[in-house]
Amino acid sequence: MELTSKDFKSDLILEVQACLQLAVPLVIAQILEAGIPLLDGVMMGLLNSQALAAGALGAVTFSTLASVCRSTLSAVGASVANAFGAGKIDRVSRATGQGIWLATLMCLPMMFIIWHFDSVLLLSGQEESNVLLAKTYLHSIVWGFPAALGFCILKEVSSALNRPQFLTVITVAGLLMNAAANYMLMFGNFGLPTLGLAGIGWASTLILWLNFIAAAGWICFDEYFKDYQLNCALHQFDKDMFVDILQTGWFLGLQYGAEVGVFTAIALSIGWFGTETLAAHEIAVETESFVETVSIGISYAITMRVGQLRGQNDLRGVFRAGFVGIALITPFVSIVVLIFWLFPNSIVAMFLDTTDLNNVEILKTAISFLEMAAIAQFFYSIQAIAAGALIGLKDTKVPMLITMFAYWGVGLGGGYLMALTLGWGAIGLWLGLALGLLVGAVLLTWRFYLLTSESFSLEH
Repeated sequence: MELTSKDFKSDLILEVQACLQLAVPLVIAQILEAGIPLLDGVMMGLLNSQALAAGALGAVTFSTLASVCRSTLSAVGASVANAFGAGKIDRVSRATGQGIWLATLMCLPMMFIIWHFDSVLLLSGQEESNVLLAKTYLHSIVWGFPAALGFCILKEVSSALNRPQFLTVITVAGLLMNAAANYMLMFGNFGLPTLGLAGIGWASTLILWLNFIAAAGWICFDEYFKDYQLNCALHQFDKDMFVDILQTGWFLGLQYGAEVGVFTAIALSIGWFGTETLAAHEIAVETESFVETVSIGISYAITMRVGQLRGQNDLRGVFRAGFVGIALITPFVSIVVLIFWLFPNSIVAMFLDTTDLNNVEILKTAISFLEMAAIAQFFYSIQAIAAGALIGLKDTKVPMLITMFAYWGVGLGGGYLMALTLGWGAIGLWLGLALGLLVGAVLLTWRFYLLTSESFSLEH
């Protein structure tokens, strides 16, 4: 029976409501999570400039490795969402358990890498004094790594079960406690030892564990979760499900690694054009990264919605959820583009004194980068939603290949061609990035469309 126009509008409204119910708390939590390293960076600067530089090395190391693992664990959320949509309660518990085992498996090697990463930093040509200071930070925050992955698993599971709201409460509390713990352990207040940069690492470890314990406690005592018997998750090792989650998640980890790698390569390449150009690039990147949190939050929500509807075998609903996500992000990111274009001076003024004549060149360069960053952000948002929808379908191998082609082949390759071969300078690297993101957005959206169109034909 064909849907009437009225039925279609009703389903569309219901889907928008369902997506927003998931997306709003996830976006808020994502923004707050992004605020924690930003707060740490500000407080590192209170110590001295060397602590800020060394802390940046340590923080980038920890956050990059943690994010690769979190991307891999996104497969857990998709599996739980599928099981939840299908009404298979036992599979919800088993998928959660396999996620915990996978997180445990990743923890030890990653902690080993973090503990010894000072050797890598030295080989990369960093100043020895900065590396030694970064080492004290890494050796303290490393103990929070298991909690970071544990909280990630609980976030994936609770979101897949339509209960992400408590994450916002916990993250707000964690952000406030992190500031207090940083201050006490950095400067040795209230009789505590003065630990300097290492104190920020220990504060982060403490808050990561408190967040994890709070999330675990919430899930254990909330009546809503009791039916899913998540407390039995660890006792049910399912080899087939574990392998399925690992195979799906492996490609997600590679996909994120490709994304991080190209941004790092572009930053290093822009360094060839001088310190002022690199400073302008950092302003554009930091601004864009903060805005990306909204896209990432909505992408999480779309992953869960698509996963749930796929579990219900509602193939039309899968199609609708994916494109509702794109429809939700488009007006937001359009406003962001206008802000970047109309008020670039105000944005740059948040990072440096725009009235200082010594900053004139940085200001001009940063404005040109922000104009390109606005375009890049528009395409990034669409490709993030499309990628999230494909994760919900547990389709990760082809999207990983698309991402590598778009980011490295078109983005970095095209940027290098425009910047150096054609002589367009550093702006050519940003043009290449924007072009790569455009290609990624088109191909990933088209991939989702093809898969769901095939599903329609199978449905009939």
